[in-house]
Amino acid sequence: MPAERTAYEKHAPASAVVEAALAGSRSAVFWLEDAPATSYDALTSDTTADLAVVGGGYSGLWTALLAKRRNPGARVVLLEASAVGWAASGRNGGFCEASLTHGEENGRARWPDEYDELERLGHENLDALEADVRDLGLDCQLERTGALSVAVEPHQVEWLRGEGFLVRDAVRAEIDSPLFLAGGWDRDGCALVHPARLARELARAAAELGVEIHEHSRVTGLDTATRGPVAVRTTGGTVTADRVALATNVFPSLLRRTRLMTVPVYDYVLMTEPLSDAQLAAVGWANRQGLGDVAHQFHYSRLTADNRILWGGYDAIYHPGRRVRASYEDRPETFRRLASHFLAAFPQLEGIAFTHRWAGAIDTSTQFVAFHGLAAQGRVAYAAGFTGLGVGATRFAAEVMLDRLSGLCTPRTRLAMVRRKPLPFPPEPLATVGINVTRWSLDRADHRQGRRNLWLRALDAVGLGFDS
Repeated sequence: MPAERTAYEKHAPASAVVEAALAGSRSAVFWLEDAPATSYDALTSDTTADLAVVGGGYSGLWTALLAKRRNPGARVVLLEASAVGWAASGRNGGFCEASLTHGEENGRARWPDEYDELERLGHENLDALEADVRDLGLDCQLERTGALSVAVEPHQVEWLRGEGFLVRDAVRAEIDSPLFLAGGWDRDGCALVHPARLARELARAAAELGVEIHEHSRVTGLDTATRGPVAVRTTGGTVTADRVALATNVFPSLLRRTRLMTVPVYDYVLMTEPLSDAQLAAVGWANRQGLGDVAHQFHYSRLTADNRILWGGYDAIYHPGRRVRASYEDRPETFRRLASHFLAAFPQLEGIAFTHRWAGAIDTSTQFVAFHGLAAQGRVAYAAGFTGLGVGATRFAAEVMLDRLSGLCTPRTRLAMVRRKPLPFPPEPLATVGINVTRWSLDRADHRQGRRNLWLRALDAVGLGFDS
């Protein structure tokens, strides 16, 4: 089958229009600028803890907060190498999904016997997160608006048929784009949050409960040689802890056994200026749902509290060697492509300006959802590999880590998804070759009416396939 142009390519605006839209943008994370600043002192001396948490993103913050809620008398110390929420937790799109399995198709393919239980637990987790936001007074702009998935190519329409299906006129009545051919609205399975505010508010609430938070305190290693407490070594002192929870996600694991289980993949984002009343009326979006298309290389989008539009996704870039570097965050060709696709989707917004452009690294695993584990005779727990699904799933992972560190047998810890590890990624240079061939193949499928080539079908056959 010959390659075809995608809808975004067929309706691309002139390059001068794209350049004008990007001309005033800054390389900066809107969310981090828009959240009230916080700071916590670095660790400067040795100390002890009942629980040491490594990582100040969502995983670590939820673990520390829920640990104090379970046992208010426990001494909990959280260690962050930089600042709370500065990495993925402060840079993502703010889609807080109920799904723990990256969607039904991925979940049923990998854990068919327990998918219904995973779906139930995922919705319970999202409901509990919403209750926590309310009960703890977290100022994170949570909106339980659901998510709208849209088809932008004729072959994608059938993928959306089912509960919540919207024909072309109905989906355009929700969000008006000439590219949208059909839609599926999951009204309850997704909430939107301000990601950086959520991280900083979790830190505030945790500190108020008595968690000791130390920023700029990079952990350099763990000493688990004895059967007693674990020594957590940092740049400013050592924390001797009875139990340790590792929440380092995309960054190199402190445990050698898990270092090949994730790779960092860079995701890119644009943010517009606030829409005028006329611009917003031209788009619609009165129900403020999260938005995503269903291509293999997909886009995601949403409104902010002040009616900006965030537009991200499509390119997912892996750099050889599993490196995480600030220099990878500014990729002009990707930002031009995103801006072009945005204006193809919303030609009525021609003339709008993008104010911010940024990127962040996603910790991807071969099962495309988080994996969980214990080490050091049950004294160290870990979770990583969220693959862009961490806003909600990190809370679930925190509960799993705390259950396991306490030696509890719960519906969460009995899950095959929790007990089974993903296949590791191969070492270099095979990792680079395999990831880039997969990305090329997904792009090829989008240009051939969704048809998956031999490489993608082989990955599907061995349980490594994924389509969005």
